[in-house]
Amino acid sequence: MTAEHQSPPVHDAGLLRDAPLAPRRLPRDTPPLQRLTLWLRRSAWRHTLALLACFFSLFPIVWIVSASFNSVDNLTASRLIPSDLTLDNFVEAFTDDVSPVGRWMWNSFYLAVTSAALNVVVAAWGAYAFSRIKFRGRRTLLTSLLVMQIFPQFLGFVAFFVLAQEFGDVWAPIGLNTHLFLIVVYLGGAAGFNAFLLKGFLDSIPTSLDEAAKIDGASSWIIFSRIIMPLARPMLAVIFMISFVAIFGEFILASFLLKGEEQLTLPVGLQVFLADGYNAKWGVLAATALVGSAPVVAVFLFAQKHIIAGLTGGAVKG
Repeated sequence: MTAEHQSPPVHDAGLLRDAPLAPRRLPRDTPPLQRLTLWLRRSAWRHTLALLACFFSLFPIVWIVSASFNSVDNLTASRLIPSDLTLDNFVEAFTDDVSPVGRWMWNSFYLAVTSAALNVVVAAWGAYAFSRIKFRGRRTLLTSLLVMQIFPQFLGFVAFFVLAQEFGDVWAPIGLNTHLFLIVVYLGGAAGFNAFLLKGFLDSIPTSLDEAAKIDGASSWIIFSRIIMPLARPMLAVIFMISFVAIFGEFILASFLLKGEEQLTLPVGLQVFLADGYNAKWGVLAATALVGSAPVVAVFLFAQKHIIAGLTGGAVKG
């Protein structure tokens, strides 16, 4: 067959599709005005949106930091860049006898840690049961747990109040104005969602690991505690972080079930802080809010690696 009658080469469509695209580079002799015009047309809107998002995200934080070090307590007279820096707002926040900020921070911290840890335990048990154990009504029960998450917790205010009164008559440490009852409420509110979230991650773990462990004589508890849970550690960190942040800043239930000054959490205490003769002391309020955000930032930085692994690890099944 002659050269002019040869059929044209057939290219693999997959190779052409997977081939890297050539970068859109301009010639070196392109005028600067044309370069600027092309950049504005291609990328300027992306940079503008990114800058606007950064501004709306960072401006409240910058303002709180500025107000906490500002000696002017008046909200209208304060400036973003204070002319006189001071630490008196932090000192007053933790030395005032009327508003025990340190006690409120401790209440919020240990309530958040305890509730988040119990949420992880309950979610791990539930997710393992739904993912690995075959029983009748499993799908119906899981669907029911998800449907219950549609209704917000404050719909049960009356029920919570009556239950707290009834429990308090039987055993005072779990009645009204107690942290134990609030932990129970927090634990029940997020159990269904956390179990469903963790179940999706456990489904991506091959069941062949369970079968190999059973052949070696491992019990269900050994498989759960020494094989499945170490592999699910990133998602457990995600659940802990989500629960910790939500409970640490929770206001509605805590303000409804806690009344004693020594029992209040930090979000509820800040409201009392404003209503108790501190309407003009925005510097003290800003200092308290700044210090109160430190535990959330510390927990997030500590679990950051596991959070990223957990959010991406359950998305693709291997």
